[in-house]
Amino acid sequence: MSNTTKTTTAEGQKYDGFTEEERDAMKQRAKELKTSARRGAKTADTESEVLAKIAEMAEPDRVIAERLHALIKASAPDLTAKLWYGMPAYARDGKMICFFQSAAKFKARYATLGFSDEANLDEGAMWPASYALTEITADVEARIAALLRQALS
Repeated sequence: MSNTTKTTTAEGQKYDGFTEEERDAMKQRAKELKTSARRGAKTADTESEVLAKIAEMAEPDRVIAERLHALIKASAPDLTAKLWYGMPAYARDGKMICFFQSAAKFKARYATLGFSDEANLDEGAMWPASYALTEITADVEARIAALLRQALS
């Protein structure tokens, strides 16, 4: 019996192991780690890399990512913007707190705002660690700002 299983994608394609999108994300992460190691202790302008990656996105992902980036910078100025698996992410003291994943990246029907285990979102024995985003309204902005405050508390 083989250790790999065949899986069917939403488009009905069969594959063994990782999808092309997942392999691309892993390659992006390896590139980020190499770049970080080359920089060493040097201060890097990782925010410009994040803004460049956001600018490459197609609508509506780009619009959502731009608004989310501005909201995170305003609500949590202590967080450092950086790339993580080729997507915008935000860290405190080098530890990832939250990240954005575009819908197009994995051919999903919605973008995602995710939080790592470094975020203090704990509520009892179970709580959400990621949120679907189809647009950012004033209500969504308020909810994200509240989540950021809780995550960083």
